[in-house]
Amino acid sequence: MTAATITSIPQSRRGPIMSPGWARLLAIFFLLALWEIGARLYADPLFLCPPSQAVGALQHILADPKIRNAIEVTIFEVATAFAMAVSMGLAIGLAVGLHGFTKQSILPVILMLYATPQATILPLFVLIFGIGPAAKIAFGVSHGVFPVIVTTVAGVQNLRPQLLRAAHSMGANRWQVFTSIIFPHMIPSFFTGMRLGMTAVLLGVLLAELYVSTAGIGFYTRLFAESFSPPDLFALISVLAAIAVTLNELCRIAERHFRRWNEG
Repeated sequence: MTAATITSIPQSRRGPIMSPGWARLLAIFFLLALWEIGARLYADPLFLCPPSQAVGALQHILADPKIRNAIEVTIFEVATAFAMAVSMGLAIGLAVGLHGFTKQSILPVILMLYATPQATILPLFVLIFGIGPAAKIAFGVSHGVFPVIVTTVAGVQNLRPQLLRAAHSMGANRWQVFTSIIFPHMIPSFFTGMRLGMTAVLLGVLLAELYVSTAGIGFYTRLFAESFSPPDLFALISVLAAIAVTLNELCRIAERHFRRWNEG
């Protein structure tokens, strides 16, 4: 049976096994089974543990008040940096994308900064903000703001100038122009930038916690790695994965909610 044939079958006749959700669960189960078997038969326990041990360690680390506090710190830093990166990226992207002169003069500078490896300027953030949460939030923003800017500029390019002229001629204010014309045309690219920015923000915050912090998930990740504690390390990584999945799901829900503007 070809992929086109499967796609043409109505959802009600495919059965539960052929649904995307079941397919994802089966793929995850298969990978975890391979990991379990490979780790038990071939891996060095000092470097790799089976997922069953990581699940047991998860209960242990979540019972530690210090680690729970570290998880809360990381969630706060990531959420704050993500909100700042999206708001700043949207504002800068609109300012650059809606004006031809600004786009030609400023966008190349933004792309140059985007291409610069952010890890190389981490000491600069430490000098400016210290080793507290401010440095980690700022470093996360520096990672996440550029994808939002670039995708916002790209989304604005889908806008037809005739629509803007028509809206202004009918007396629409700036907010009405943004909500009725600009934003609906840039929804797909903007939310793509949000997802890319979310991943980049999480990476930036964790890098800062790994190297210049004594708090947060990144610090304990380094601590468990240096002490050869694979169960605790992979358990903490699973917490990171849960945070990333939750943020991505929130972005998906927001995109589905605002998609009606684009469809309308």
